[in-house]
Amino acid sequence: MASSASAQAQTNPAPALPLQRGIVKMVLSGCAIIVRGQPRGGPPPERQINLSNIRAGALARRAAQSQPDTKDTPDEPWAFQAREFLRKKMIGKEVCFNVEIKTAQGREYGMVYLGKDTTGESIAESLVSEGLATVRREGIRGNNPDQARLCDLEDQAKAAKKGMWSEGGGSHTIRDLKYSIENPRNFVDSLHQKPVNAIIEHVRDGSVVRALLLPDYYLVTVMLSGVKCPTFKREADGTETPEAFAAEAKFFTESRLLQRDVQIILESCPNQIILGTILHPNGNITELLLKEGFARCVDWSMAVYTQGADKLRAAERSAKERKARIWKDYVAPTANLDQKDRQFVAKVMQVVNADAIVVKLNSGEHKTVHLSSIRPPRIEGESNQEKNKDKDKRFRPLYDIPYMFEAREFMRKKLIGKKVNVTVDYIRAATAASDLGGGVPAFPERTCATVTIGGINIAEALVSKGLATVIRYRQDDDQRSSHYDELLAAEARAIKNAKGLHSKKEVPIHRVADISGETQKAKQFLPFLQRAGRSEAVVEYVFSGSRLKLYMPKETCLITFLLAGIECPRGSRNTPGGLQEAEPFSDEAMLFTKELVLQREVEVEVESMDKAGNFIGWLHIDGVNLSVALVEHGLSKVHFTAERSSYYKTLVSGEDSARQKKDKIWANYEEKPTEEVVQVTEEKERVANYRGVYVTEITDGLHFYTQDVETGTQLENLMETMRAEIAAHPPVEGSYMPRRGDYCISKFADGEWYRARVEKVESPAKVHVFYIDYGNRETVPSTRLAALSPAFNIRTLPAQATEYAFAYIQVPQDEDARADVVDSVVRDIQNTQCLLNVEYAGATCPHVTLQFADSKEDVGLGLVKEGMVMVDVRKEKHLQKMVTEYLNGQESAKTARLNIWRYGDFRADDADEFGYNR
Repeated sequence: MASSASAQAQTNPAPALPLQRGIVKMVLSGCAIIVRGQPRGGPPPERQINLSNIRAGALARRAAQSQPDTKDTPDEPWAFQAREFLRKKMIGKEVCFNVEIKTAQGREYGMVYLGKDTTGESIAESLVSEGLATVRREGIRGNNPDQARLCDLEDQAKAAKKGMWSEGGGSHTIRDLKYSIENPRNFVDSLHQKPVNAIIEHVRDGSVVRALLLPDYYLVTVMLSGVKCPTFKREADGTETPEAFAAEAKFFTESRLLQRDVQIILESCPNQIILGTILHPNGNITELLLKEGFARCVDWSMAVYTQGADKLRAAERSAKERKARIWKDYVAPTANLDQKDRQFVAKVMQVVNADAIVVKLNSGEHKTVHLSSIRPPRIEGESNQEKNKDKDKRFRPLYDIPYMFEAREFMRKKLIGKKVNVTVDYIRAATAASDLGGGVPAFPERTCATVTIGGINIAEALVSKGLATVIRYRQDDDQRSSHYDELLAAEARAIKNAKGLHSKKEVPIHRVADISGETQKAKQFLPFLQRAGRSEAVVEYVFSGSRLKLYMPKETCLITFLLAGIECPRGSRNTPGGLQEAEPFSDEAMLFTKELVLQREVEVEVESMDKAGNFIGWLHIDGVNLSVALVEHGLSKVHFTAERSSYYKTLVSGEDSARQKKDKIWANYEEKPTEEVVQVTEEKERVANYRGVYVTEITDGLHFYTQDVETGTQLENLMETMRAEIAAHPPVEGSYMPRRGDYCISKFADGEWYRARVEKVESPAKVHVFYIDYGNRETVPSTRLAALSPAFNIRTLPAQATEYAFAYIQVPQDEDARADVVDSVVRDIQNTQCLLNVEYAGATCPHVTLQFADSKEDVGLGLVKEGMVMVDVRKEKHLQKMVTEYLNGQESAKTARLNIWRYGDFRADDADEFGYNR
């Protein structure tokens, strides 16, 4: 401070004011501070206090940008050290002060003490005693003991050669301040996103600060990555108009960071703007601003935020839910939906497009769901699409738009028939097209959601493969995916790796011949399909219960396919005589066929074709004949043309069953009375209905446990959720007291928790448990057990492990022989997927046949053929075909003298050796 100002101040003394208190907001220099009051409903008042009777060096000052002739002023010696001495001692602390002098210009001079009264440390005395300030002796009055003490302290500092009184003049204390960086992008990249020590020198608004980077003294402006606070708009006349909550956001940042020691991660420098994250020991200011409703997320800088964009979204979401500050008028996109409508589990029935699916709710209702924030492949530019349409009147987007088919196929193979988790993000209102007039919607209302299966976000998976792009929104558009940042990151990876739509290679071309209704082409194709036997196909469309459109992948063609052997109710249709009404149950038949086969991979047997070029034959899915299934469910009748088919007997049996139940089309059926009732007892036939299972455990008694493949995803989801809850709230060791029959959770050898049932309690150290989802048993101490939450009990999801035994074989009683068989079975099928068919009931569990999933070979029959087991000859007539097959296998093992047949003729002593009773 200039001596002239001091002289003027001393000649115009003001009466001392009462002792006042405040909190130090900022240290301007070694002899000037700014104090503020307590905030009450907004930023508090503040005032500058200059320390009486002392002078500290002036800090560096940058030349005014509007005056090019001026130069930067450097630090005076020891000026920065004096400022730092006060900053570290006072920032954010409560002080008391009295104003001794107030100049005509309003500048206030006084004594400042740390604490609530004058017994605290005198700031002026501390500075002088450390040699960081000099005493203004020209204004000393002899009767003032405070001033006299300052003089004594200065003399002591001189004698001790402290601070500015030390030898050398203090040139080493002058900073080499750098107000600009020549190449800021290279500078940021050179730091490799490592934290840099810094002091926050100025807060422009809640999300923009001026920071002094240490130890090289770069003075840089840093904008917080990923967020933006309300700002102060500068008007034409130079005045600043704050946006709503701008002042409060600025104070929030100031009160926590201004002149604090922090670490800054400089993350990016687009367009000369340095983006970074400021870390303080008490927290991350970026996340705090969002959580308190002082800031909003911004997409353009969110991608460079290194601390996890999901944390920022979560903080913003919390503020929105509480309607905090800038979100006081916020209305959530799903505010009008019930919880059950916001989040639900449903079965995928159809992939409509690369961004839309049809799901079946638990209520049976079908609902179309669009994937949030993504755009499927499309032809760029309307003119190109119109040109394509002009060239080919039968423009087919699925095959003609690049990557549309790949996107649809990815979703079809991943989702069709599977249970998915749907979280609704927003409802997009119907949009009107101006050229249609009358408010006709160009797009109906859309439910947009995040769809996951097995923890995988389908939209993110599509984008990461380059099979969809991410929609860009206005910053204030809140109707977007709840995982929008993950979608952007996935798209960035796809672009970097040149995948799919972002590839520079030639786009894939799908030349698919549509021979539906093309009689001549169909005639040429018919012999080929007839000779092929069963051919693979994908059901593209269901016209009615018995009329479908199929895509033949090997032949790359589309055909119309009619189910053979049945007469299905017809739907409504236009005829020359007018609209023909639908026959009863035609809609039910079409829905049944849709749910069973639409967009599924099937096998077809083509027998013939009609005069319109439609192929006629049998369609099979997972071992089910669709014609038979429709008849069995009372949705179709047997047609006389089925008599020459090998499926005729099964069709008639199914029709008789439906007729007796008076199911669907047979609801009003009345059996005609006859003079003589002939009782026909038809033999029961073996039913081969194989389903996919996963073999999880094989016992020493050659029983085994399986999980159904169909419910595997449900188990995975339950285990993932259960373990997350356990991780968040770990059970207290030893708090659970097991009792026989209790369901609990048990920590297995792999360190993970699984659902289990207590089978026996010998002691706290020996508890026998059965893992209900896997079939294995273990003896564990009670400390490895805990209570099972009701959210994960068997009512939520039944026990997934089911016990079975092999059909048609005898289990050796001899332990060694049985162990050999068990070892062989373990090697072949444990932890693998197989196909299972129940053959007959057993004393403790069903007896079944197992087939290898790939080769369809019978596992039990293989054991017989290897001579490891003997056949259990069943007497039931409907099983004799299987028994004969097994006996033939046994004979081949005898001939080859394998294992138990090594002596040729199987003698009584051999039976005893291997534990068989002949």
